Amino acid sequence: MPIIAKHPESSLAPCPEGLHQAVCVDVVDLGIQQTPWGDKHQVRLMWQVEEDNPDTGKRFQIRQKYSLSLHEKANLRKHLEAWRGRKFTDTELQGFDLEKLIGANCQVQVAHDIGDDATIYANLQAVVPPQKNVAKLVPREYVREKDRAKVQGNGSKVGKKTDDDVPF
Repeated sequence: MPIIAKHPESSLAPCPEGLHQAVCVDVVDLGIQQTPWGDKHQVRLMWQVEEDNPDTGKRFQIRQKYSLSLHEKANLRKHLEAWRGRKFTDTELQGFDLEKLIGANCQVQVAHDIGDDATIYANLQAVVPPQKNVAKLVPREYVREKDRAKVQGNGSKVGKKTDDDVPF
């Protein structure tokens, strides 16, 4: 009897399009990643938006990967300056701690794209300051990636010994 492996259909609904109130829930250091422009140190920022997914009862999330750079042409710098509503000072450009973003509110503009396989992807278009006189959004039911239990590709916890002779 054949055993067929295939790409699973995603059961996760994408974050809806539009402008959403959001809160930053995670900053993840991805380390050095290969990109079309060479090896780059990258980070991923994750936000929860105010809208709940009716299928799960949890908030929708949106994330964006950035090169870890405050160069004037870097998307990270552009999004942070738009979010803050002001430019970085020369002193701040010497080093800005991204951990300060955890719990910070903003508004995110989300647009949808359709992949080659007809999957709908939510893409972050812009990050802007939060609306004035609106209650702050606080993270809900989210565990930062660095605080989660590490799991290997075979589902076992890191450090747990297996009897596998072939490590793939």
